[in-house]
Amino acid sequence: MQAREALLDRAMGPKRRKKSSEKLRRGRRPSEGLAFVARDPSGAVVGTVRLWDVTLGEGGPAALLLGPLAVEPGLKSGGIGSALMRHAIGEAARLGHGAILLVGDAPYYGRFGFSADRTGSLAMPGPYERHRLLALELKEGSLDGTAGTIKAAGRKVKALDFVA
Repeated sequence: MQAREALLDRAMGPKRRKKSSEKLRRGRRPSEGLAFVARDPSGAVVGTVRLWDVTLGEGGPAALLLGPLAVEPGLKSGGIGSALMRHAIGEAARLGHGAILLVGDAPYYGRFGFSADRTGSLAMPGPYERHRLLALELKEGSLDGTAGTIKAAGRKVKALDFVA
């Protein structure tokens, strides 16, 4: 966990903790079976991605929030992020989840099938750029009729989780 957090700090900087997506992750554990790292030959963590349980609006359907995706800065453009994305999407689908949302750059995430086409009636809990709220349906129709603010769901972190 410490190696992942250090990588996130190097790759994304200290402002990462102030993002709207972080508000949905704070105090929660990643969705069961959906936290991944890439390691170099020495075992060092060089990439990470996690998916988090969310609810789409008040009483809306369950979905996943992806992020953050991070790669060691000196290793960017080497395919690590793409491999992590493909693996995370595949595992989420295998586990039966209906949709994945994220806040990110459409040109990058579009190649994995993400778009803003189905997120117009959804909102993040805090400041964000609407055109960067993207979604990927893993099951057709899973985003039909969704509206409202995305809310955190899933397992909460317990005090004992921090004891090493």
